[in-house]
Amino acid sequence: MSVACGLECVVCLGCSRWAWKRLTYVGAYDSETWPPASSEEIEPIPRICRAILAVYEEDLSHPLYAPAGGYRMDPADVVKRVPYDKIPDGRCPPYLIYVDREHKEVILAVRGLNLVREGDYKVLLDNRLGQQMFDGGYVHHGLLQAATWLLNRESDTLRRLLRELGPQYNLVFAGHSLGSGIVALMTIIVVNHLDRFGGISRSQIRCYALAPARCMSLNLAVKYADVINSVILQASVCLWCLSYFFNLILSLAIGDLVDDFLPRTATPLEYIFSSIFCLPCLLFLICMRDTFIPEKRKLNDPRRLYAPGRMYHIVERKFCRCGRYPPVVKTAIPVEGRFEHIVLSCSATSDHGIVWIEREAQKALDLLKEEPTSPPPQQQMSRKQSLEMEHKDALERAVSLNIAHALATTEEVSATGEDSKSSIDAAAPEVLQDPTLPSISSKSSGRTNWDELVDRLFTRNESGHLVLKKEVLNIDDGT
Repeated sequence: MSVACGLECVVCLGCSRWAWKRLTYVGAYDSETWPPASSEEIEPIPRICRAILAVYEEDLSHPLYAPAGGYRMDPADVVKRVPYDKIPDGRCPPYLIYVDREHKEVILAVRGLNLVREGDYKVLLDNRLGQQMFDGGYVHHGLLQAATWLLNRESDTLRRLLRELGPQYNLVFAGHSLGSGIVALMTIIVVNHLDRFGGISRSQIRCYALAPARCMSLNLAVKYADVINSVILQASVCLWCLSYFFNLILSLAIGDLVDDFLPRTATPLEYIFSSIFCLPCLLFLICMRDTFIPEKRKLNDPRRLYAPGRMYHIVERKFCRCGRYPPVVKTAIPVEGRFEHIVLSCSATSDHGIVWIEREAQKALDLLKEEPTSPPPQQQMSRKQSLEMEHKDALERAVSLNIAHALATTEEVSATGEDSKSSIDAAAPEVLQDPTLPSISSKSSGRTNWDELVDRLFTRNESGHLVLKKEVLNIDDGT
């Protein structure tokens, strides 16, 4: 009897400790060891947020939902705005192409998930674990299809703008929530085919994924951290999820005015929506599963999807403290602990909203500009060089952890990109003979068929599964 009581006490203490660690985990813990970001790094974030918010406006000259201080955009420089009714079959959320002449940028901005649009759900739910291999890793199938469709539609416009505006202009892809995954995968495709955009350099391409979707495997997330930036607004702790359901009902009631309310969890979004009316049960099961799955096993699973690129974490709340604090932005390229913890919060839904991200990012930027600056006591490495070193260290860390298909150095990343490009061109005859792939447009048309380029990154084995051409060559050499 005493032994049974002792075991019961041990189990109760263990469960209590687990519950305490889970329920008191705050978003600030994810980045507590990261260094702060500089004002130069933060400066584009609120501006990019406003570009995405502009997608919601029918007429930028007479805005209805302008943020504080306005959009600060010239309506005359809006090249194209594509609403839902001009997108066939809901292939992609609405987007906007804008020329920022002050900062010399061509911006393609894609809005986030609309909870009342069936087409957005089709893109979101079009994925299974390990369904889509791409560029040496795994990506979200539906988001890749949307990215390819959008490139097929707008690559000519982007190429024309870059040619007319000159080589000093940069190309920026920006998206929120569902749109963040689309622009992240667009960036990977474009970076591997820079010649299709007039030979623009890799350093002139940037992607900003706000409230990012889990869209690519860990090796790709680290590999493209020099061009893809993810921005996350912290979610603090709370014991209840009632606000989530309130915001969900509100968004369904008033449509476009309130949307994109999704908590930051380690669960793929398609699982959340497939179990939307049993979210507490789902979160509990995910917590239990993650508790008993070793971190090494998660890292070694190449099919597991992560938020892409370099992470910028806006922290503005602390544990057991009321109210919001002056926001601080921290940045890193994490390999382990890449926002994998579930955070239950009464403000998680608002933290996901693009309006709050813009507001807190602008506040953090204003605070950094107000701080008195003094010259450093000694000569230090420039921020650009330190960012390059962080990327190199992250690549080496990924290799040391035996991440599948991880590359050790930035030189290997560049070499792999060249090999991928040459293998794509060499594979043209095989693709022409493959009836399962889309037809190739004629060279005389001058248009790039991005479906063709995407399909050439991999082939099909005898069982019909997609396999990277590089892996096929390795298998042939081994035999």
